[in-house]
Amino acid sequence: MRWTLQPKPDVSIIKKLSQALNVDIIIASLLVQRGIETFDQAKKFFRPSFEDLHDPFLMKDMDFAVSRIEKAITQGENIMVYGDYDVDGTTSVALVSSYLKTLYTQIATYIPDRYDEGYGVSYKGIDYAHDNDISLIIALDCGIKAIEKVAYAKSKGIDFIICDHHRPGDQLPDAVAVLDPKREDCEYPYKELCGCGVGFKLIQALAVGQGQTIKDLVPYLDLVATAIGADIVPVTGENRVLAYYGLQVINTNPRIGFKAMISNVNKESLTITDVVFIIAPRINAAGRMKHGLHAVNLLTEENMETALQYAAEIELYNSERKDADKKITEEALTQIQSNREEGKNTTVVYEENWHKGVIGIVASRLTETYYRPTLVFTKSGEKLAASARSVKGFDVYSALDACSDHIEQFGGHKYAAGLTLLEEQYESFKQKFEEVVSSTIDKKLLVPEISVDMQIELEQITPKFYRILKQFGPYGPGNMTPVFITKELKDTGYAKCVGADEKHLKCRVEKNGKTIGCIGFNLGEKYNLIAKEQFFKAVYTIDENEWNGEVSLQLKLKDIN
Repeated sequence: MRWTLQPKPDVSIIKKLSQALNVDIIIASLLVQRGIETFDQAKKFFRPSFEDLHDPFLMKDMDFAVSRIEKAITQGENIMVYGDYDVDGTTSVALVSSYLKTLYTQIATYIPDRYDEGYGVSYKGIDYAHDNDISLIIALDCGIKAIEKVAYAKSKGIDFIICDHHRPGDQLPDAVAVLDPKREDCEYPYKELCGCGVGFKLIQALAVGQGQTIKDLVPYLDLVATAIGADIVPVTGENRVLAYYGLQVINTNPRIGFKAMISNVNKESLTITDVVFIIAPRINAAGRMKHGLHAVNLLTEENMETALQYAAEIELYNSERKDADKKITEEALTQIQSNREEGKNTTVVYEENWHKGVIGIVASRLTETYYRPTLVFTKSGEKLAASARSVKGFDVYSALDACSDHIEQFGGHKYAAGLTLLEEQYESFKQKFEEVVSSTIDKKLLVPEISVDMQIELEQITPKFYRILKQFGPYGPGNMTPVFITKELKDTGYAKCVGADEKHLKCRVEKNGKTIGCIGFNLGEKYNLIAKEQFFKAVYTIDENEWNGEVSLQLKLKDIN
């Protein structure tokens, strides 16, 4: 691990903010590191408000989208709400379809089959719409590059409204409206919405015509918060407001489908991290193992008994997903060792029978073992399909672009991508990808980095300090959980390895008379560094530990040396 200490912000700005807010220097420093330098900025940060949401009509084409939907409702047209099969796509479809159904009955939902149709707008979906006399398709979390598909739909008398958040190509589809804050000609002030966020702006705009306010739309924010967490978009600006209130909905009055999913979770209140690791994988599992429509059905169900049945099915898919992902990861690691590829700058593995629904997860798992750009291939029809994952700071999309002579098709972004190629191209692609990465990657990027906010002492970790720190949430890109470093720590003599295979490290550290408990997941192998009262330094986050009804602060160790 590389530990990188963040540069210390301007001391005069920190002092001024500390006095204005009546908080200590550490809290003020953390705020300035996050770009918060004034009392008003801090107020917006700590007290997100619906007033900070932008007018949805600032988004290019929003007026066209709203008038086309209103026309469809007035004229009794059939409307299809179409979305991708991942969390962002399925929550988007649940959001927009359930809102539209409060206005109108003729609403169908459609999620493409991951294996049969693949990602995004499909010809099969358009044919389904045509066969069912559907004349308007609202595409969510996809469609920004579906030039030919939208033209095909138009030839069949079907209009498209596209709600996407991916970067457009040189040409936009010929749709009635293309809602995408990343359009170059779109002046919408916040560019980092997820697909479900764009869907929310659409219903916010439709609500205006219904005489509704943002308060009427609060019940939909549990879906938006889940998509924000799962899609790893920045938790800044508008996303922060939507995630903040969405978490309140999840914890106080979630939709029936959420209640069913979390009925067995023994936690008083869920954080965005819990949403990412508890709710999102279950929603995703439907599209990975069976069909994304199962997730939409659960998220829109209003009968608790039925929702519990759906949730039990999805729990089963998630369990199958875990088994598949564990098995394939083990086989992939064996393949790397058999081919003696441990020392390469890339990981590229292939097995024709690997489950296509989990190869993205497996690619992420492999980067945890060999920290380098990774591709996992499987057979998909006549071709090979892969999921790519990168390491922090390296653009895997650009690397794939440099290998395009050996690829049939690819898409994605800096840290995650997908591609297909012919089987006979596999070896030449594998070789070229290694060459491209080896010649372009900064070698330090092949060592995992922990970004550290600042150095503090144990006596500065007080209940009051932690109470303020908790208000920094919800966390995510652009506002990560603060990471601290403390030097010259010593174990009080109770350190031990715990958990299956003794993989985790539990200890209690002391400095200057102050002691505090610690847990270090996957740090069991570092036990020798702290045994026998040796001094060591640690990087960590701070959280609460509940044991026998007692709640105490603890350090969650990220690394020690």
